[in-house]
Amino acid sequence: MFHYDCISQYSLSLFHREMEENQTMVTEFILLGFCLGPRIHLALFLLFSLFYTFTLLGNGIILGIICLESRLQTPMYFFLSHLAIVDMAYACNTVPQTLVNLLDETKPISFAGCMTQTFLFLAFAHTECLLLVVMSYDRYVAICHPLHYTVIMSWRVCTVLAAASWIFSFLLALVHLVLILRLPFCGPHEVNHFFCEILSVLKLACADTTLNQVVIFGACVFILVGPLCFVLVSYTRILMAILRIQSGEGRRKAFSTCSSHLCVVGLFFGSAIVMYMAPKSQHPEEQQKILFLFYSFINPMLNPLIYSLRNAEVKGALRRALCKESHSQLV
Repeated sequence: MFHYDCISQYSLSLFHREMEENQTMVTEFILLGFCLGPRIHLALFLLFSLFYTFTLLGNGIILGIICLESRLQTPMYFFLSHLAIVDMAYACNTVPQTLVNLLDETKPISFAGCMTQTFLFLAFAHTECLLLVVMSYDRYVAICHPLHYTVIMSWRVCTVLAAASWIFSFLLALVHLVLILRLPFCGPHEVNHFFCEILSVLKLACADTTLNQVVIFGACVFILVGPLCFVLVSYTRILMAILRIQSGEGRRKAFSTCSSHLCVVGLFFGSAIVMYMAPKSQHPEEQQKILFLFYSFINPMLNPLIYSLRNAEVKGALRRALCKESHSQLV
């Protein structure tokens, strides 16, 4: 009996040792990106580089104009400046690694780098969700309660809302990161995505990820569904207020501003809900990558055009800045 116990314990120790040897901890990942030919990868590299340049240039111009133009020191443009910062941060977090992988498919990303990219992507995504909600509230107050606008949307309130959006978003992203770091990653080390997206990373974990999935779903309900309902209610009341405006010019201006905001909201929240809350069997991984292009490339590039560069006040400020520059060069 004693001999049998010794043999059993020895066999069990060998089994555990073998399992430990097989489950070597992953120290780096390979981002598979888009499984296409070299020529298509080169074409995508050029296209994405163009998008990246337009994103940084457009948002940078908007941010600079808002900071320099005194006429744009209002709550609406204050929140737009934060949105421009988020969009540039989005692009800088995911696009450079994507461009590198398009030229060199075997280029690895370290485990720490992958976790950092996941954390920052979640933090910026959450921040944009909350900023869009705050911006819809700002438009609601401006159109539905114009006489009380300066009192309700004071600079103190705007600062608190913006700071709360950033702080809460980073704390929620930190919760996701902590839950990921508790998991063992023992191979394979290939992430089937063009960046370290959280769901793609979780597929490589060598443990049960049920808790992570539950937290992700709960966060989606809180950060996507709830804010989207608030935004839709706000813009419904805004639409009703617009229809009561007597001036045709005032009605046109208000409707133009709100319709552009709704375009951004629809693109952002719609694709996010499809990605994280719809049944995964209905959306193959390649289709998911295309949806994520909205976050990394399309949305950050379009936001300056939809929100600001088509706005008469911003275009006027841009013309004044260009005139000042040309005048200073002549002098």
